Amino acid sequence: MFCNYSAYPIGKGRSLQFFYCSKAASTDGGIIATTATTNLHRSPRYREGIKHIQCQGCSPDEVIVGPDFHQSLYCHLLCGLIYSDEVQFVSSTFAHSLVQAFQAMEEVWKDLCADIRNGVLSERVTVPSIREAVSRILKPNPHLADSIYNKCVGLSNWYGVIPALWPKAKYVYGIMTGSMEPYLKKLRHYAGHLPLISADYGASEGYVGCNIDPTVPPEQVTYAVLPNTGYFEFIPLQKPTGEETGNDTSVHYIESEPVGLTEVVVGETYEVVLTTFAGLYRYRLGDVVKIAGFHNSTPKLQFICRRSLVLSIHVDKNTEKDLQIAVEEAAKLLEGEKLGIVDFTSCVDTSSDPGRYVIYWELSSRASDEVLRSCANALDLGFVDEGYKSSRKIATISPLELRILRKGTFREILVHFMSLGGSVSQFKTPRFVNPSNIRVLHILNKNVTQSYFSTSYRL
Repeated sequence: MFCNYSAYPIGKGRSLQFFYCSKAASTDGGIIATTATTNLHRSPRYREGIKHIQCQGCSPDEVIVGPDFHQSLYCHLLCGLIYSDEVQFVSSTFAHSLVQAFQAMEEVWKDLCADIRNGVLSERVTVPSIREAVSRILKPNPHLADSIYNKCVGLSNWYGVIPALWPKAKYVYGIMTGSMEPYLKKLRHYAGHLPLISADYGASEGYVGCNIDPTVPPEQVTYAVLPNTGYFEFIPLQKPTGEETGNDTSVHYIESEPVGLTEVVVGETYEVVLTTFAGLYRYRLGDVVKIAGFHNSTPKLQFICRRSLVLSIHVDKNTEKDLQIAVEEAAKLLEGEKLGIVDFTSCVDTSSDPGRYVIYWELSSRASDEVLRSCANALDLGFVDEGYKSSRKIATISPLELRILRKGTFREILVHFMSLGGSVSQFKTPRFVNPSNIRVLHILNKNVTQSYFSTSYRL
């Protein structure tokens, strides 16, 4: 996570890192179980080791391991501003966390300025350990407070807030592929001219590949497989004859026997299989990748999607990537009203026969009924899976429903996730909500303010 790519050299200074720890649980055998990042940041050996790296983080350890996410986020921003003239890059585990941080900045920037001006930490921070740690570095600085205030006032809709407030920052870094792609547009808005660098390809099961060309936009990034981190195999995936749609995200695949690392073919699609030193044997990651080329003799992978289905009622099968493409196409209709999608998810509604797709949108502001009806139609037409198209044509799947949510709905889902012991650093918005996830569906449906059905389908 502490990258120092030669294309974007960094000097001695600091990094603004939005990292958070989750709650730790204990197994029946007495072993502490938690996320990898939490284990790292709670480890005295790790904390001692990072003191010797070139780019120190801005926030004290107490902020990272703090029990309250909202207070930690506020203090990450505050500490970043205190050291604003030293920050070399901005990072988090996922792009979602970065967008979330600067959305919070839009709401609390005046409070942050007041803290810096007076040298007194806001009363919103109540955790004693966090208050004590941050108060040690917070001193009255009216000049810095005025500078931050004037820069924030001068921003146009918060475009370029990162380089404006952290003028020595070279780039923004985090995981930006897969389920993080929908946040890139907003993150680019905050980053202005700064490049976005997609982090390396890792999974809970092991390290897979390295981004060896950080100058490539996240949408085009490839990862060179690291052959010394495990034993890699690849299951060839082919589409059945007659089901070619021109869309690499189709899950109608025929599998072949796994092939080795050097036997893959450029341009072909595979599922990654991993055997690790930790004991996993021929574990299927569920990641669909395309071979984009080779770096020396190791293949370069382009992440396509998770193989698991998202939306399916009958013979239709749409992945997370299919959903993303349909949402992005429909979202173009919002541009005329200068609106954006804060976040989105989906489910299937089979309470009536035939069932239908339900898409949930949280918008940056209110849109007209006319535009949202058009969006519902655009979403319906945006799914190119042949099973879905044929089912819609013969009415074995009902018209799609677009449900508009109150602002803050996805934040409420995040709070629910954290109440279960999850870490905000590991949070991924669920793009498909299973009917068995009653609590999340309840949060979504209680916050619906408007509902629109698609009214037509191409014949």
